[in-house]
Amino acid sequence: MPDPTPTSSSPRGAEITPERPVLVLGGGPAGLTAGYLLANRGKPVIVLESSDQVGGIARTEVRDGYRFDLGGHRFFTKSKEVDELWHEIMKGEFLRRPRRSRIYWRRRFLEYPLQGMDVIKKLGPWELMLCMLSYLWAAVKPKGREENYEEWVSNRFGRRLFNHFFKAYTEKVWGVPTNEIRAEWAAQRIKGLSFFSAVKSAFLGNRGNQITSLIGEFNYPRFGPGQMWEKMTEDIRARGGEVRLNAPVTRMRVESGRVVEVVAGGETLTPSHVISSLPLRTTVGITEPEAPGRVRDAARGLRYRDFLTVLLVLRQKNIFPDNWIYIHEPDVRVGRIQNFRSWSPWMVPNDEDGSVGLEYFCFEGDDLWTMKDEELVELATGELVQIGLARPGMVKRGFVVRVHKAYPIYDAEYAERVATIRGWLETIANLQQVGRNGLHRYNNSDHSMLTAMRAVDNILLGADHDIWAVNAESVYHEEYVEPEQPYKKPPSPPAMEQPLASER
Repeated sequence: MPDPTPTSSSPRGAEITPERPVLVLGGGPAGLTAGYLLANRGKPVIVLESSDQVGGIARTEVRDGYRFDLGGHRFFTKSKEVDELWHEIMKGEFLRRPRRSRIYWRRRFLEYPLQGMDVIKKLGPWELMLCMLSYLWAAVKPKGREENYEEWVSNRFGRRLFNHFFKAYTEKVWGVPTNEIRAEWAAQRIKGLSFFSAVKSAFLGNRGNQITSLIGEFNYPRFGPGQMWEKMTEDIRARGGEVRLNAPVTRMRVESGRVVEVVAGGETLTPSHVISSLPLRTTVGITEPEAPGRVRDAARGLRYRDFLTVLLVLRQKNIFPDNWIYIHEPDVRVGRIQNFRSWSPWMVPNDEDGSVGLEYFCFEGDDLWTMKDEELVELATGELVQIGLARPGMVKRGFVVRVHKAYPIYDAEYAERVATIRGWLETIANLQQVGRNGLHRYNNSDHSMLTAMRAVDNILLGADHDIWAVNAESVYHEEYVEPEQPYKKPPSPPAMEQPLASER
């Protein structure tokens, strides 16, 4: 990465010294990126992580040598500087992986990205014609205001395809009706995908990976995403920075429009600048003196979707070839199933077993969240058999990992609440929010890291980047540029076995 000439101080805070380091709150992708860039440029920095492991929701869990990726993380980006940073950190440890994913719908497996003949075979000519007519009607009718997810998707795909492929799965993921999810979420996540582009991709392919939702291959760390965050942590420490684990931030004192004290892990620290990836609700809640009442009310009103992953070790090497399968079937509660060996064969410690992760979306405190681990393992095992991906008796053991505040919810009030909080945050000169929960925006890892890059530029270069503008639609419509520095491709993984489930 280029090494800009740092400034000794900026309007956002005091001079950076060992006594007044930059404090980075949160050790996920955004926080570690900020810490890495600052340490790389010789600046005193302390990254404060509340748990005993870095990576946040992008971490890799390890159980008895089996490695599990929480959420599934494809390393693909249209940001050249993020791609270069990834390769700078990982060097030759990236695998180039083909994307293989399917949709399980009406007891059928559909290839995703869509493939023309597969769609025709699985839907049938009559249903395909009805979907086409529904799309044509959506294309010619007046659009009106697109305020929610249901309106946004129906206008681009037609009501029939929305009901088939979007409604049930989306409501399973978010736990609320699709007409309560804001259109901004669809615009951000589905990006350039439409009925026409999906059909074009189905028959002609996604040339140049122009549609991010339909990329055909991606990079992946040999030992899972956690390998990247662990390497960044090592590099921060090697360059004189600190990464403190089990150091939850409990208080942030503000005086005269600046953060003057941060209490973390029982220790009081004096920052020059603060870069925070803490959830907005948490940032507001720990500030002293208290934020104005309207800001506290806005923060309390922000909602999050939690999720848990049931990690199963299997007595068969590969039960299906996909990286993951989206489960649109309403008869089961699982939302998505990952096959970790398909991500990387090094995720499994031997050459005989397989391992999968069944993802369940929930709210903290509901029946899924509070279910005992052994009951969740039993539920996941039964649903894996019910879907047709495993046989009874195939599961050797299981584990459960719960993830708090995994997904910020784009409900009807979120935009106004975030604007209220942002207005108050902008009165604190030496504080910048970054990352997914720090901005209450459903960013992928690359854009979370990009927000941290911009925050560091603001500190070291006196730049005036608007962090909240990162991941605007224009970012996603950039042309993808291959990285200038090629990397050495590691050995290919062993061939996949045939899946158990039928391809009817």
